[in-house]
Amino acid sequence: MEVEMIRNTILRHKEERNLYLKKTYIKRENIDSSLRFLESDLIKVVTGARRTGKSVFSFLLLKDREFGYVNFDDDSLANLHDTDELVKTLSEVYPGAKYFLFDEIQNLTNWELFVNKLQRRERNLVLTGSNSKLLSGELASSLTGRYIPIEILPFSFREYLQALKMEINPETIQLPEHRGEILRILRQYLQEGGFPEVAVNRFDSGKYLETLFDAILLKDIVKRYKIRQADSILKLAGYMLSNQCSEFTYTGIKNDFGFRSKTTIQRYLNYLEESFLVFLLNRFSFKVKQQIKSPKKLYLLDNGFTRAKGFQFSSNYGKSMENFVFIDLVRRGFVPNRKLFYHKNSDGTEVDFVVCEEKGVETLIQVCYDISEYRTKEREIKALSKAARELKCSNLQVLTWDYSAEEQHHGNTIKFIALLDWLM
Repeated sequence: MEVEMIRNTILRHKEERNLYLKKTYIKRENIDSSLRFLESDLIKVVTGARRTGKSVFSFLLLKDREFGYVNFDDDSLANLHDTDELVKTLSEVYPGAKYFLFDEIQNLTNWELFVNKLQRRERNLVLTGSNSKLLSGELASSLTGRYIPIEILPFSFREYLQALKMEINPETIQLPEHRGEILRILRQYLQEGGFPEVAVNRFDSGKYLETLFDAILLKDIVKRYKIRQADSILKLAGYMLSNQCSEFTYTGIKNDFGFRSKTTIQRYLNYLEESFLVFLLNRFSFKVKQQIKSPKKLYLLDNGFTRAKGFQFSSNYGKSMENFVFIDLVRRGFVPNRKLFYHKNSDGTEVDFVVCEEKGVETLIQVCYDISEYRTKEREIKALSKAARELKCSNLQVLTWDYSAEEQHHGNTIKFIALLDWLM
């Protein structure tokens, strides 16, 4: 019976693959850099939250090759144990195929053994997974040094514009009518986020993302980790959604929500991170121990989740903009807690982002939606200037909604950069 089920499932997946390949998709910005790894015998591991476009990205990666395809998110394969029969069926359905794409590979029991077996047989493998532990733990321990990680995030603003069939012309971007239209779309993007289905198919972002968020919680976290008291992690997730860009401590959450221990909170937050829903950012310090002990800041994968699930009475463009800048810095390759931090000065003032390179602190960034009020501007400048002295950094930036200038303050040169120009 299992043999027939495997064959029918693989044939159905082949039909799905063929339908995928007939469609036209938004070209992702990191597709070209990833293509150079395709011929390598290293396993290509595409990770990211559900519905960020991992499968589409992988199809774009392989579209000019003959490849086999299995989607392990299919309930028909939930209790699959005979991987030898699976390999045999794949060879029959895809004779001579060198490349194989395995979607949501983490759902296959003992998938590491299966992947190792195929790699030893010189198959070129592309894997996708909706859990970062696939890279940080399970994959790293079983495939040491034999894989290339590719992280997929929701659409960047450029990709979002492509989805809306909009183009930015560098020669006309400063014209008021053109810039005003792009800024309107940027404001829309800040609120509804960049999930592909929302951008391409214009789904109602609130309803779509509410359903998606709940599905990730229940399927990728509660079910995967067999959490008995699901209400606790649902409450924690709700707190996270309503407190983006804010500092928190495990002790504070424990006292507010009545958790029995900080260990439980840390474990639940790790689950949320592993499913790519949230990012926890350390406070910068030259001492790693101090980084770990200090309060953390919370950022969300996508601003749309806040609008769909967060407890808010009005739009907070300042926090939406800060969260967006964080995700875009991650997209540019600045790994949180390795190359990207936030900072608290000795006087308690805060700098939103500390960007580090090999030689040390490279850039300090403040994010301020409206810089027009004198007290607001002075607050941001004061914090940035203080951090410049403490961290010995001279590259100081303030990202604003639509104000650009280069000014001298407290002996420092500060670049005010409009968000749209920073993105471009």
